[in-house]
Amino acid sequence: MFKTIKNAFKTPEIRKKLLITLLLIILFRLGCYITVPGVDSSALNNLMSEGSSTIAGMINLISGGAFSHFSIFAMSITPYITATIVMQLLGMIIPSLERLTKEGGEDGKRKINKYTKILTIVLALVEGVGVYLSYKSYNVFVDDTFLTGLMIVTGFVAGTSLLMWLGEQITNKGIGNGISLIICIGILSRITSVLVTIRNLVWQSNGFNTVGFLTSLGILIGAIILVAAVIYMTNAERRIPVQYSKRVVGRKMVGAQNTVIPLKLAMAGVMPIIFASSFLTFPAMIIQIFKPDVATSTGFWSVLFKFSTATSSSSVGWGYTVANALIYLLLIVGFTFFWTYAMTNPAEISSNIKKNGGFIPGIRAGKPTTDYLSNVISKITLFGGLYLAIIAILPMLLRFTSLDITFGGTAILIVVGVAIESIQQLESQLVMRHYKGFLE
Repeated sequence: MFKTIKNAFKTPEIRKKLLITLLLIILFRLGCYITVPGVDSSALNNLMSEGSSTIAGMINLISGGAFSHFSIFAMSITPYITATIVMQLLGMIIPSLERLTKEGGEDGKRKINKYTKILTIVLALVEGVGVYLSYKSYNVFVDDTFLTGLMIVTGFVAGTSLLMWLGEQITNKGIGNGISLIICIGILSRITSVLVTIRNLVWQSNGFNTVGFLTSLGILIGAIILVAAVIYMTNAERRIPVQYSKRVVGRKMVGAQNTVIPLKLAMAGVMPIIFASSFLTFPAMIIQIFKPDVATSTGFWSVLFKFSTATSSSSVGWGYTVANALIYLLLIVGFTFFWTYAMTNPAEISSNIKKNGGFIPGIRAGKPTTDYLSNVISKITLFGGLYLAIIAILPMLLRFTSLDITFGGTAILIVVGVAIESIQQLESQLVMRHYKGFLE
């Protein structure tokens, strides 16, 4: 990897792309500390230091702490992610969008991108209003006027729009997927808080603490094992062998060849976790808008709120956490199947193999091939869904301890996936420029 980066800096064109990417990332981090107008900074700091039972944990993690500062990037890129997911779902339901996605070419992609941006602005506006109304009762704003609310919501929407633009510039002029890199950098910026937590475990007020040192050592070893497992599972794949017989192409006879269909074990990536998390926290988001004091009240809405926020709050009991974890696991597995089959169609793969004169050894062409592929995909999807669920639920085991580590399995999953994708893209660009030996 380091040799790849070294060779990349030797190439003027790639070096320029890397520097542009670095510059845009620096702009993103600077924007995380620009607070929107109309916020009382001292009151906000007091609220965040005391802790509040909100559902902003994941947003704050992805935004790199921007949410806790109420900066222009407080909502991060989450409205764009939601809009992208909605557009993909609509593309499966609405025939015109499906045709635009599959047959529209570059013009179709531009139109889908335009619709996604419009939907992002709408979602950012709704989310910005929700955040403003949720925190209005905490007295973190300078006054309670319409103009103040308008400035705050406008700042949030403008910040999300700017992040969309930065992501596009990184994708078009830099290295890697811009949106993914922004999320990854936001998560990595929280490592410092984890390191401070570990340091406080080792060096306490009375000096060196042996128990804290052993605990920190266990955390570091566990993190290394978790990262290694995520890398292994991210690259793991099931290869289906396919043989092609001799056939005539034009005036030439094309010889038989053997190939494989690589099926990733975790082909859905982190999307099922995002789906499941959004599904679980949506009730709490709506309840908190209309009942800001629900966290300290009692009754049905309070119970529903505590259940909905059990994945991101340590102020609820074991009962809520266990029930939430079980529902969370089922949702992740369910969404993994949904997302995998939305991306992979066994019937279409089988049809393409048959059209090109190929077959899977030991399996007849046509419906038997479709059934075989469906069976294989179902098995690896179930395993991949359980793997994602374990990764997502793992941080909940530390909820009722003295450790305050927000950098959990989901964050590692995102960071590792983005890092692998970026390195692969960098290597492919170096291959096109005839660099040899950097993969050795």
